[in-house]
Formats: sequence, structure tokens, C-alpha cells
Amino acid sequence: MRGSTAWLCALGILAVAGSARAQRVLPPGPEGWTLAGLDGVRGVTIGPIESSQQPGRGYGTASTEALLDHLAAMGVNWVSLTPFGRIWDLHSTTIDMDFEAPYDQNVEAVQRTIEQAHARGIRVLLIPHLWVEAGGWRGEIDPGSPERWVEYQRNYRAFVLAWARNGAAAGADALSIGVECKSWSGRFGGFWYRFIDDVRGVFPGLLTYSANWDEAEDVLFWDRLDLVGINAFYPLANHPGATYLQYVAGATAAAESVARVASVLEMPVLFTEVGYTTRVDAAVEPWLWPDDMRGVVVSEHEQARALEASFEAFVPRPWFAGFFVWRYYASLDDVSQEAIWGFSPHGKAAESVLCRTFSAAFGVDRPGAGGPLVFRDPLTSVRSTVVH
Repeated sequence: MRGSTAWLCALGILAVAGSARAQRVLPPGPEGWTLAGLDGVRGVTIGPIESSQQPGRGYGTASTEALLDHLAAMGVNWVSLTPFGRIWDLHSTTIDMDFEAPYDQNVEAVQRTIEQAHARGIRVLLIPHLWVEAGGWRGEIDPGSPERWVEYQRNYRAFVLAWARNGAAAGADALSIGVECKSWSGRFGGFWYRFIDDVRGVFPGLLTYSANWDEAEDVLFWDRLDLVGINAFYPLANHPGATYLQYVAGATAAAESVARVASVLEMPVLFTEVGYTTRVDAAVEPWLWPDDMRGVVVSEHEQARALEASFEAFVPRPWFAGFFVWRYYASLDDVSQEAIWGFSPHGKAAESVLCRTFSAAFGVDRPGAGGPLVFRDPLTSVRSTVVH
């Protein structure tokens, strides 16, 4: 994050304009989460299973019942669900509501998962997500002309509003209005303000937006939402072989930058995603997917210490509402969605880091909500292997 003076001045203007903001759910201020009487978000993202290939193992099944039991035992108090829409490529304007299963079936499956979570005292953040079928990052979507932008925005609005209504009907507690819309979250202010008002009209819960870690400073519409949401794949070092203390220093620098965002916007911050892959130097360029790399060194220790360093820097902050770890899958022991070097912490050293962090007090918690938070470099004896 840049943290430039010009940007902070611009945010100051937005903060003044915030007197016109509509129906904010949280009390104003960076400590609004605590003032609302809420404990820190100890969250996990639950990824869907490709149910057309593996029927009976996706959202809303006995598999999610078992997963939620496991997460509740870990201390999880929130989960996020990511129903997908499908866009063909970065220049398309249409969004297919079906994803691996017909839309109506997906709606029912998400509703059942929300019911399953609530039965265990776990709250739910619903995040309508976009899958780019031909490849590419959704943050670079560009329909290519003013007319095609209008068409894309009309279809995007319909996609998110449909899931906002579904989430409201199912009792979801919070909604993200978008994920990594970096190519257009800093412009089209008229569209975003009207769109968010429309979402408020159908969804009564908390609203956020899932900005990429290097996008958050440029988003136009934070003042219309309740939380600053960040997909927090921060690089914690800029060279291979970094020590744990260097990871902590990198995470602390990121936290200081985010603290300025929380202060200027007078809003708490939520990590809508945070995670690192299970490989050496995982926090140097965490957005790199190992499938495209050769000679990958699989390391549980690296994943664990990257998460640990991030938590050390952010969790004690009074403006930090909490995080959702990216990610577990709807079937607990599923191995079809990613390789061993992927993001899932299940059955790895990172899972013990999560359990210890979930049981500790967060900076936003009410007094007595958890024990002391003690950080340490996770054990280095965890096995590493080379995968070609």
C-alpha cells in the first residue's frame, strides 16, 4: 500500500461526504466492531466442491455438516461461502449464474449450508465470486468500451443482487458486494453508489467489499459500507530465505499502512481472505500459484509461519475485526481441488496456528473473550519435500 498524502486527503473528503451514507449497520469509527458488541472474526472460507463431478460432497450436504463440526471445535465463529458466477473472459459482459450445478440447486445448497452453520452458532459472510473461464484475473476485467461497461455493470448488478436476496432469505449475516474489482472499483462512482443502495434495499446485514491487498486505497465507495474488506495476500518479504522476524517486520509495515486506512475512513478492517500456500518462500510473492512453478519445495512450516507473522501484526489491533483464512473445502478431506502445496491448512502445521489464534483474545474482543495471544515461529521440524 502506498499511503500517499494525496490519497489520504481524498479519503478525508469522502469521510465528510459520509454524512449522507445510507443505513450503516455498525457504529461509526474504526472501533465500531467492538462498539457493536461483536467479538473478533475467527473465520474460514469454505470453498465449493465441483458437485457435478462429485455429487453429494458440496455445499449443504453431510460433508459440510462434518466440516462445520470440525471448524466449530477449532474455535471458528464465522465462515464465508463463495457461490460463483461464470464469465467467459476478461472482455465479456455476460455472467452465467450456473456454476458446476444449475443456479437453483446452488441457491438451495448455500441456504442449507447457512442453516447448518447457524445451528452451530457460526455466522456467515456470503461472497458472490466470479470465475473467469478462459483464465486471467478478475481484477483486470475490461469490456473495452463505455457501452460494454454499461452492459457489464447491468449484468454484474443482477448477479450480486440475486445473491443478496438469496442471502437475506437464508439469514446470512454479512455480504461482500464484490471481489477484486480492481479495474473499476476506483471509477464509475455513480454506478457503485446506486448499486450499493440497491443492495441495502434487499440485504439487511453487514456489507463489505473484498478489495485486493494493493487496491484498497483506490476504492471509491468505502463510505457506503460497514467494513473495509481486504483480500490480504501481502508479501511479507522481498527476497527468498527470509527469517520469521523479517516476515513479522513485513506484516507490521502492512498493518501500519492499513491502520491509516481505518483511521481516515473511520471504519474497522476485515480480512475477507488471508492465506499462504504450503511452499518455501510462500510470503515473498504469495499470489504465485505453484502449478505454474517448477521444483516447488513443499513446506508446512513456511505456510504456518507466514500466517503466524500476519496474525502477530494484525490481530491485536483495536480496528482489526478479524479474518477469514483461505481456505477449507466443503468436504473436509477433499484433495480434488488443490495439490498438497495449496492454500488449505487442514491437517498441516498451519492448522495448529489457527487453533491457537482462535482461542486467544483479539484486540476487538470484549474483555474476557480469550486467553493471552502468544506468537512464536512455528516449529522448524516440519517436513519439507521437493515436487517437480
